Amino acid sequence: MDLSILWFVLIGVLFVGYFILEGFDMGVGILLPFLGKSDVRRRVMINTIGPHWDGNEVWLITAGGAMFAAFPHWYATLFSGFYVALFLLLAALIVRGVAFEFRSKDDSPRWRALWDWCIFFGSAIPALLWGVAFANLVKGVPIDANMQYVGTFWNLINIYSILGGLVSLLGFTLHGAIFLTLKTTEPLATDARRVATRLWIPVLVVMAGFIATTFIFTDILKKPSVWAIFAQAAALLALLVAGWLLRKKRDGIAFGATALSIALSTAFIFFLLFPRVMVSSLDPSFSLTVANAASGENTLRTMSIVALILVPVVLAYQGWSYWIFRKRITEKPESLHY
Repeated sequence: MDLSILWFVLIGVLFVGYFILEGFDMGVGILLPFLGKSDVRRRVMINTIGPHWDGNEVWLITAGGAMFAAFPHWYATLFSGFYVALFLLLAALIVRGVAFEFRSKDDSPRWRALWDWCIFFGSAIPALLWGVAFANLVKGVPIDANMQYVGTFWNLINIYSILGGLVSLLGFTLHGAIFLTLKTTEPLATDARRVATRLWIPVLVVMAGFIATTFIFTDILKKPSVWAIFAQAAALLALLVAGWLLRKKRDGIAFGATALSIALSTAFIFFLLFPRVMVSSLDPSFSLTVANAASGENTLRTMSIVALILVPVVLAYQGWSYWIFRKRITEKPESLHY
């Protein structure tokens, strides 16, 4: 396989891992004001993701680093064109990280309420913006012949990108609600299941709307991709199965179904993009591709060797951490750290 194609696939895999793992983190943060009716409950919810949230963000850092090294033109155009949106996303993630560490430094209700709302907004804003960003990647943005983004922030706001943002926002919230059913005890687990069951229909509706508008706002009909269509249809089916499993109280398998739906939806974006990495709305020939946006062969070869050595180590460590913190979080004070 051509190394540029290999790294395009690997970046896609990194985003799949990030959205599955960080997706339930953000979902829990979004649900904090709604399910966390008391300080003890909010502490329980935060402790379900406390040992994992920073490790899950490593997937994003690695994806960004891989994009920078393997596809510097993609990185430069994306981060300059989407600068405002990505700045807001990064600021929200930083505020959320600070909130996790600071909320327990003072017992004052006002102090904790401040940081709890920071966790909420620091989770909701990235969850929304990721969908907006990826929808624009496949819809197309104004890129000229010099690989320069020539639009403004407002070019990123359109019906299709808003639908994409709602899919990621509601989808991650659903994913987080099901995660809480697996990591907490009664009555919080029951409340989380109830929220997930109610949220499932809105997620299904916005995903169906996003799929329908994909045939209007993208070039999928001009450049049909069997793999893209299959991935999105399978993602919708996985979401349907998740709803059925929730009603059967099969929470573990339902969580796996939403994880599969997120993975397939992300794969859909990358299948729809390939062999492009960013679509130009000005002229298809101005689009960035895995060929014209990639680094040199030596760079890609060196990256492949390093990844082959280090990625298994990272995966083993993260798997170990999830195994160590696999137990449910109770409301006993000695089990709460945040």
